[in-house]
Amino acid sequence: MSRGELTTGAGPSADGSSGTRRLPRSSGLLRSELLITFRRGRTLALLGVLVAVPVLVGIAVKIETGDGGSGGGGPAFLSQVTGNGLFLVFTALAATLPFFLPMAVGVIAGDSLAGEASAGTLRYLLVAPAGRTRLLLVKFASVTVFCAVATLSVAVSALVAGALLFPVGEVTLLSGTSVPFGEGLLRALVIALVVAASLLGLAAIGLFVSTLTDSGIAAMATTVGLVITVQILDQIPQLDAVHPYLFPHHWLSFADILRDPVYWEPVWRNLGLQALYVAVFGSAAWARFTTRDVTA
Repeated sequence: MSRGELTTGAGPSADGSSGTRRLPRSSGLLRSELLITFRRGRTLALLGVLVAVPVLVGIAVKIETGDGGSGGGGPAFLSQVTGNGLFLVFTALAATLPFFLPMAVGVIAGDSLAGEASAGTLRYLLVAPAGRTRLLLVKFASVTVFCAVATLSVAVSALVAGALLFPVGEVTLLSGTSVPFGEGLLRALVIALVVAASLLGLAAIGLFVSTLTDSGIAAMATTVGLVITVQILDQIPQLDAVHPYLFPHHWLSFADILRDPVYWEPVWRNLGLQALYVAVFGSAAWARFTTRDVTA
């Protein structure tokens, strides 16, 4: 079934239950959007790269320690991986969060609407008069699901690779306290969800950029370029005053979940900042998209 059939309806059915001026329910539209998103070769390639990164990191650490190295360099938590494979989850998330995860989210979010316009399908999605707000919400929901799937893909891949390459058992937290493996696994799940939520601000920015152009490639490149630019700005000492307001500044605050007691304040600060970006750029995307001429 084509996208147009799923979203606009070709005509009234035999029982008269649907007409050409009605879009399907939001749940059906979201289901259609998710199927299309996760069946694309680009999406599968991005997820494949994300799954491969933890495996490559684990193998590299295994080789280094096998050659007598300590495994103490590199991203946070790397020195603990050899003692407990569960730390490969935290290492992989810390390694992919600065670039790989944002790049993947930037590509999906940037292409969400601009890709439809480029392919010529956007105008058909908006045949019904009340479709714009609902379509925008469905697009954002789809990108949100991708954020969760991408992050969990990294975490699950790292967990499997860590269990195969290194011993697992009690988890020694950053504060020096040891907790059972089950609690450590629960903390890893919470961290994965926090990382996924940390990407929502970027998702809203990408969605807004996607409303500004009819070129999917331009929207994707702009969003990914913006991520890189903002992270460079976040490293310039002279801009300390604005660092706390940059969307990637608190991304690594999830490390505080590995303390006993957990330091929740940096985590809530990060989530609050992402919510602010979602509100601002989500509103901007709505204002732009609901007034956009899609017939040109």
